[in-house]
Amino acid sequence: MKTHISRSVFFLLLLLFVLPLSDVLPSSYVFIKYPFTFLLAFSLALWATPLARNAALRYNIVDKPDGRLKDHAIPTPYLGGIVVYIAFLLTLACTFGFTTRVLGITLAGAVLVIVGLFDDMRAVTPGVKFLGQLIAILVLIKSGIRIELISLPNWISLPFTVLWVAGVINAINIIDIMDGLATGVAFCASITLFIVSLLNGQTMIGIMTIALAGSLLGLLRYNFEPAQIYLGDTGSMFIGLMLGALAMIGEYTEQTSLGVVAPILILGVPIFDMLFVMILRYRKGISMFLGSKDHYALRCRKAGFSVKQIALMSYAATMVFGGCALLIMQSSFAVSFIVLMTIFAGVGVVAYRLAQIDMPSNTQVFQGEVEHKNR
Repeated sequence: MKTHISRSVFFLLLLLFVLPLSDVLPSSYVFIKYPFTFLLAFSLALWATPLARNAALRYNIVDKPDGRLKDHAIPTPYLGGIVVYIAFLLTLACTFGFTTRVLGITLAGAVLVIVGLFDDMRAVTPGVKFLGQLIAILVLIKSGIRIELISLPNWISLPFTVLWVAGVINAINIIDIMDGLATGVAFCASITLFIVSLLNGQTMIGIMTIALAGSLLGLLRYNFEPAQIYLGDTGSMFIGLMLGALAMIGEYTEQTSLGVVAPILILGVPIFDMLFVMILRYRKGISMFLGSKDHYALRCRKAGFSVKQIALMSYAATMVFGGCALLIMQSSFAVSFIVLMTIFAGVGVVAYRLAQIDMPSNTQVFQGEVEHKNR
């Protein structure tokens, strides 16, 4: 207890010391701000995670194993998402000015943090959760955050913005099914988006992505297998919103028009899992909103890979996709086209092999629950 209090006092003093740094370090010192931003976010997340874990255990905000879709050994605390949000927000307050766009993104994130927290406490329905996502996206649009990859009239860009951000939010939410998986994949994607911002000289995106990356890496220390805390919907939806919003306002098409696919590649692993699961559920006649064991990570687990191996393979795949996105951005149309076709062929082969792995049907997965209710 005394250790936590002393750590809290130390970080409060640290924050009071660094809060004026956004004025002390002018825009010409952005390359000093970047590593400082990363380290501050990382340190804040490291400090806050044990506090959030203890709070979750005290108020019973935990993910309990059910023997079906949730097969972890013991109840595991949520509130990892609160850690990421707080570390991210405090870091921005210390290193960057709150412009209209920054305020819009952070306010939209706050909406999802609140909705996600209620969902983690099992207090909202899926419909209310989706409504919260739409409200957050509306906040983004009202603050001027919308798809900027190509010039589109409003009546086209607005629906595409809603579809993209909602898709990324739910893609990150869906992939959060294994220790360290969503957190690590999001960290790798954040680093790639940060590199894109450096190439384009977009300081706002650079600061926000590196702050997000630091927050995620700090949490990953406790979220990697065996996880001591989970992101929960609070974290997965907030992270999905951040990645979706920051990815769609970057610049990718200066060298070739095929650069428009770069954000999809950068977020390729969660997007692949979402589409893969949707297609398999559609073929089985299962509702898209009903849980199942169709995820690529669970199929890899059935194939004999360990949780750590699956997480590390997912990180590597995210970095490969990110590297391909950067290559496409800097290459001619012909080279970019060849790279894309190679990726699509490889993804197709992987998806086919994964689909061949025999998984329990939903009848088998939920049989225990049905029998319990019929007693």
